[in-house]
This record gives sequence, C-alpha cells and structure tokens, in this order.
Amino acid sequence: MARWQPGARERLQATALQLFADHGFEQTTVAQIAHAAELTERTFFRHFADKREVLFAGQEDFLDLFTDPIDEAPAGTPAYELIRRSLDGAGGFFPDERRPFARVRASIIGTEPALQERELAKLAALKVRLGELFRERAIEEPAATLAAEAGVTIFHLSFQQWIAEGEQRSMSEIARERLDAMAALVSA
Repeated sequence: MARWQPGARERLQATALQLFADHGFEQTTVAQIAHAAELTERTFFRHFADKREVLFAGQEDFLDLFTDPIDEAPAGTPAYELIRRSLDGAGGFFPDERRPFARVRASIIGTEPALQERELAKLAALKVRLGELFRERAIEEPAATLAAEAGVTIFHLSFQQWIAEGEQRSMSEIARERLDAMAALVSA
C-alpha cells in the first residue's frame, strides 16, 4: 500500500464516498476505505478521526464561511445586510465543481438517521453562533435569534435547491433569490 502520497486525504474522501454510495455507510469499514484507496488505515486516521468525519470534516471552516463576513462588516450594519453578507460568503464554498460531491454526500446522509442528526446539529451550531454574533453587534432580541434562524433556514433551503438534479444556478444566486423572497414576505 502506498504511503505519504500527496492527495491522500482527497483520495480517501472520494473512495469513502463511493463505497458509502455503493454499499451503505454502516456496511463500509475504515479498512475497506483505506484498502480501496491503496493507503493504510493509519493514513486514514491521520486525516480523519472516524468514517463519519469523511462527511463532516471542516466544521470550523464551515462556520467561518458564515461568520467571517459578519465580523468584517462595518459597525451598525443592519441584520438583513449581515445575513446577505453571510450567505454570500458561504456561497463561495459551493462552486459548481463541488456539486456532484455535495449531491452524493447528501444522499448518503439522507439514508442514515445518525448522520441526519449530525447534519442538523451542524446547522444548530451555526444558528447559535450567528445569534451570538448578531447580539454582539447590538441587535436586540428577538431580532438576533430571528435573523440567525432565518439565515440558516435560507442557507438550508438554498443548499437543497443547489444539489437538486438539473439545477444549474450558483449557490449564491439561489441564496439571494430566497433572501429576496423572505424580504418580500416580510414587507408584504
């Protein structure tokens, strides 16, 4: 088995996704993933804590996509604009070439209740963090929590549309459309 080859993490991730899709998440072992990627189990564990991390690695980076644009916004920026900035920042993480990976990942998560729970926990952590940031910017309650909830809901709905079969629009374009729909709903 090959060792210390460049791109091992990406190879392990691609191999794991294929095995999860072909054989099921629960039925696929770390040993199978490492063997199919022509790497050792030790190499697998150097990159991932367990096989779930293949699907959920990068939680902090994920949060930063949403929070960095808020941190960089000028003081006094309204909540709606902070949500827009946050969604635009996150949209950059989802270029078209990531769409096939995201579709497969979502289908795997959709088959396993424990993985669905982990995905929901990731979104819940995002809501909490956004709410904290909004409150730090003197956005009062309940507006801070409503803004956080709305931002995460818009992201989630946008992501589901972005991975839908036949969808061609960018993640940012879809998120802006949904944010505009929310604004129209509130102003109606």
